[in-house]
Amino acid sequence: MSTNVVMPQLGESVIEGTIGKWFKQVGDKVEQYESIMEVVTDKVTTEIPSPAAGTVLQILIAEGATVNAGTVVAIIGAAGESVSAPVPQKPSDNGQALAPTLPTNQPTSKLSNQRLTPVVARMLADNNIADAELATIQGTGEGGRISKKDIENFLKTRGNSKKPGTALEAWEQPGTGELFRPTEEVFGKPYPQTPTPTLPAQDKPDRKQQAYGSVGEEIVPVSPMRKAIAEHMVRSKQIAPHVTSVHEADMSRVIAYQKAHEAEFAKQGVKLTLTAFFVQAAVVALKAWPIVNASYTDQGILMKRDINIGIAVALEDGLIVPVVKHADDKSLLGIARSVNDLASRAREKRLQPDEVQGGTFTITNYGIFGSLFGMPVINQPQSAILGVGTIQKRAVVRDDAIAIRPMIYLSITIDHRLLDGAIGDQFMQKLKQFLEEYK
Repeated sequence: MSTNVVMPQLGESVIEGTIGKWFKQVGDKVEQYESIMEVVTDKVTTEIPSPAAGTVLQILIAEGATVNAGTVVAIIGAAGESVSAPVPQKPSDNGQALAPTLPTNQPTSKLSNQRLTPVVARMLADNNIADAELATIQGTGEGGRISKKDIENFLKTRGNSKKPGTALEAWEQPGTGELFRPTEEVFGKPYPQTPTPTLPAQDKPDRKQQAYGSVGEEIVPVSPMRKAIAEHMVRSKQIAPHVTSVHEADMSRVIAYQKAHEAEFAKQGVKLTLTAFFVQAAVVALKAWPIVNASYTDQGILMKRDINIGIAVALEDGLIVPVVKHADDKSLLGIARSVNDLASRAREKRLQPDEVQGGTFTITNYGIFGSLFGMPVINQPQSAILGVGTIQKRAVVRDDAIAIRPMIYLSITIDHRLLDGAIGDQFMQKLKQFLEEYK
């Protein structure tokens, strides 16, 4: 008997997923619980185990397609078994899946009379699209539903419409001069693409060749994770005015403690990394300055009771930020264990969406790649991010004498809507004091 492989619902708020990669092809054998595909959501990338052992009989959804949770994406059964495939669901296009209707106590409007996806609802809120404007948007989704693309098209033309005969404002009139010349006039038109012979499917290259600007350039498809990161980072820079300051700390006491206790931690199966100390220091500083743990909203400052520290983990094809929940309730051992577990499962793509949500403050350690200091982008809707540089032995002055110490640059980037430089610097002084006086 055949078994359906369905798109899982990876979290309460995750109603769709994108097939990032198929690890098996039609005709391949697969064991139960063996990874069969990679699913990408706007929150996490994870490998999905096969629900049964057998042979892959059909793959119904291609790589790169986005479908609703519960959609049958493949069929597994006995080799040679004949099956009638279910009708593949149309990809959701980020706007076709349904979200719960808004509560009935909301004002009657087009927004409350229509079932919208969380993506569309969030776009309406982020761009302050009122009901009057919403009523002018023609939905192209199933049953006339408004999709993400409908909102994007509306935003492109928003505010550009003028009454006939009305002169354009000075800043809306076309510019002249070298700065405003079309790109093609400056750099020349793209080289015509040379036709290439058709290759069998198995021989086609992964990258899409396209001559542009000069011979040999190519277009590499952007992964769903890369797209999600790009959208998130651009949105953060558009929303929050970023301000960064850099501080220096002496890591002598932390390193001494780490060396003295790493064997003790190893006996309990935990690797004691410096990241655990930075998490612990951040918790102490956040308790001293809880406003740094808050978020700015149009309704007011949202104070967060929990301290959930996100740890940026570099992956082969992007970046992900798993969260150490309730970090203030954990000992150094507990923090180190959580950091080890989250980082390893992030690299193995075994995180669940809930494990990358709910962060209130983020730490990014670019120092592991040799960077001295940087100015990281705030992880929205948080208000600050701590950047950790590499540790270097440097000559410093101690008691009017020159000494060699393991020093580190730490940067704090803040959302200037909520936090001022004075608060950010005092927060960092508390964090620095904790590290330099560690015991």
